[in-house]
Amino acid sequence: MTTETQPQAAIDFGVSNTDCIAHVNGEWRRWTQPYTGHPDEEQVRHILDRGEISLDGLTWLGVTGGRHRLLPERLGNCALIRVDEITAIGRGGQALAERDGEAATTPETLLVVSAGSGTAMVRAHGSEFSHFTGSAVGGGTLLGLGRLLLGTVNPIEIDELAQLGHANGVDLSLADVISGPIGSLPSEATAVNFGRLVHESFVPNRVDLAAGIVTLIGQTIALLAVNAAKAIRTAHVVMTGHMLDMRSTRQVLTGVGALYGQTFYMPEDAGYGTVLGALLMAAELKTTTDFTTDATTDF
Repeated sequence: MTTETQPQAAIDFGVSNTDCIAHVNGEWRRWTQPYTGHPDEEQVRHILDRGEISLDGLTWLGVTGGRHRLLPERLGNCALIRVDEITAIGRGGQALAERDGEAATTPETLLVVSAGSGTAMVRAHGSEFSHFTGSAVGGGTLLGLGRLLLGTVNPIEIDELAQLGHANGVDLSLADVISGPIGSLPSEATAVNFGRLVHESFVPNRVDLAAGIVTLIGQTIALLAVNAAKAIRTAHVVMTGHMLDMRSTRQVLTGVGALYGQTFYMPEDAGYGTVLGALLMAAELKTTTDFTTDATTDF
């Protein structure tokens, strides 16, 4: 196998999901699976097999995520190239923005928001990536509240329910609290998440509860992103992470952005931003003279 046709791959070992991406003969493959325990060689082989990738056929494998450090330096003849998660988040968001014309050049400062189990916000400027802020509120919160309030931890089901419901069925708006708008916020803006539930006689329906959960989480992420973007003086915000797999989340983010004059770029394949960044950084970090990377941002 020539260096130009050698497959390239990376795995992001997250708390909730394990994501994988591969570049094989000019084709990009992406897949994900639920977290199944601490990674080892058997698990890595199984993950790669799902994408029809053989570990034995890889010269190197990019790895990132909170649990990638549990793996050894090599698995057989395959070197593991470790990419810290902040760098992977930043580089992945950068690449997605460049691909779709949201950022003309890499040196332009971006805020990359990774809405996964929790939420991390990374300043990306050229080849420099730094954690700026974040929140413990994210996909893990969604699933936890989904189990308690909806009896499900299936994000697809929660998303479907949320799209059928209305958050104002459980939330209080400004109109409910102060009878009108405040500042630039319209009267229908949320004033108190889940505010209607303080009354013991109030019985919410399931779809409104789902919409309320997504709204609470989406608004928290969006407001943090708006303020973080102002703080680092950029208008360019790229949203990544599997929270973006949910249409209802995208709708909430878009709505909050509109209220504050902030556009959020939300790529179609946002859930794979971090693992994409890991692959691209691993390819850049690979410096042996017998290997020439063929990975491009044409994915």
